[in-house]
Amino acid sequence: MRRIALLTAAITLAVASLATPAQDSRLPDIGSSAGELLTPSQQEEYGSMMLAQLRHYGYILEDPLIDSWLDTLGTRLAANSDRPRQPFTFFMLRERQINAFATLGGYVGVNSGLVLAAEREDEVAGVLSHEIAHVTQDHVLRAVERAQRDQLPILLAMLGAIVAAQAAGSNSSDDAAQAAMVSAMGLMAQRQINYTRSNESEADRLGIQTLARSHYDPVAMADFFTLMQARSRANAANYWGEAPDWLMTHPVTITRITEAKERAEQLRREQGTSEVCVRDPDGPPECRRESTAKPDYSGGDSTTNPLIPGHLATGLSSALQSGGTGQFDLARERLRVLSADSPRDALREYDRLAGNGKLDDAQRYGQAVARLRSNQAAAATETLAQLLAKRPGDVWLTLGLAEAESRTGKTASADSRFEALTRQMPNNRAVALTYAQALVERDGAAAGKRAQEVLRPLLSRSGGDPEFQQLFGRACEIGGDPVRAGEALAQAAYLNGRPEQALIQLNTLKKRPDLDYYARARIEARIAAITPTVLELRRQGIRDEDLRRQ
Repeated sequence: MRRIALLTAAITLAVASLATPAQDSRLPDIGSSAGELLTPSQQEEYGSMMLAQLRHYGYILEDPLIDSWLDTLGTRLAANSDRPRQPFTFFMLRERQINAFATLGGYVGVNSGLVLAAEREDEVAGVLSHEIAHVTQDHVLRAVERAQRDQLPILLAMLGAIVAAQAAGSNSSDDAAQAAMVSAMGLMAQRQINYTRSNESEADRLGIQTLARSHYDPVAMADFFTLMQARSRANAANYWGEAPDWLMTHPVTITRITEAKERAEQLRREQGTSEVCVRDPDGPPECRRESTAKPDYSGGDSTTNPLIPGHLATGLSSALQSGGTGQFDLARERLRVLSADSPRDALREYDRLAGNGKLDDAQRYGQAVARLRSNQAAAATETLAQLLAKRPGDVWLTLGLAEAESRTGKTASADSRFEALTRQMPNNRAVALTYAQALVERDGAAAGKRAQEVLRPLLSRSGGDPEFQQLFGRACEIGGDPVRAGEALAQAAYLNGRPEQALIQLNTLKKRPDLDYYARARIEARIAAITPTVLELRRQGIRDEDLRRQ
């Protein structure tokens, strides 16, 4: 149950151990800055390495709509943090354990279970703002400095993580791998306790400020702490219960919750906000928070913040004024489906929810997505059409209906919806990828060429996007462009943690007699960039397991 938590922790410790060569036993100079140990480019390299490994073993949940929601939320918070120029990469994991973490290079991972546990978007924003603060305050870099003093063997934790992931086929091997990683990480555990408490307090304080600047409820962080504490107590009463993973690295106490509430209330008073409660004779009072004065946030209005990329800022104005993206309800239900073991398991989950009462509109959307992925496109089409009539213009519902219509053979209607969205949002990743996927599924040359046209506007900024590269490669393949297909599929392999496979594919592609000068130059440049990584992995004895079996 703890494999993903141990894997991410081990990888984070591994990049810390990489800061110092194994044979160098010198301690850093007193007063040295942790920032001197790793340059920003090295931090980015280690963060991307971790993400590639997580992709390699199937932990990352890849979905353009979920990615868009998380990027919008995370980028908005990061732009209103104390270091708005710090680059961040936000990604979602399939795991349903409640957890989130940050590591070098501004890489922030969120488990699907955390979103499913949250009752509103503000609570997810509270956790994200906390993790953002860990990065902006150099808490991870300081942990690197401590790891250097402890002198963990180079790559020990990373190799443990890889072994654990490879051994995940059986419970016994999984338990052994977990024990090995726990043993390796135990060298640092006790020494980090007090240090971590101080980091947590600082991350809480700055995270609450970020929430307020981003027009989210600053009390949301304390609300989520309370929710986690209640779940932990409920699980403790059950012999088989387990505390949420997030509590293992972010211990919650009554004092911490109280301090978070006090900070949030102080911010409210400074901003001129008040809580208004309406008595309900049949239940508890319903409360809402109203502003009596327009707050002057130091981060400014996120809609005009130049640090938010244009493709993420599209259509955000009204959502930002209301304090949310407006997509949380649909995002949570989509995650419920995509994080389930199978679409049929997701459908059974909705059957259980329906047994407790009528499904709301967001849950009906999730049920329709599960049906679509269970080859029940006709039933999904009917539900999505009803929901779209109630929420006209909703991009998620429109894309879902177009996808369902395409799979039921109503290609004219589907393409009409897709084309309208493409004109309305020409550089939107979710629209382009969903439309291109529908075209590729038709498996025809004309459809492949149209998919290439839809994706090409995003090509220049998608070099690090494996989902885009995989789809673009497939579109080129069926559209009659094998060279571009080979380049894109090799890049997808590299980004998915398979550099050795990428190198083999590129070397094979280079032998084609029909390469023009520019294609050959691109391929040779990519081979030169990938080769050092493959050689270093081979030097360490790490080989692609699929290639070893061939």
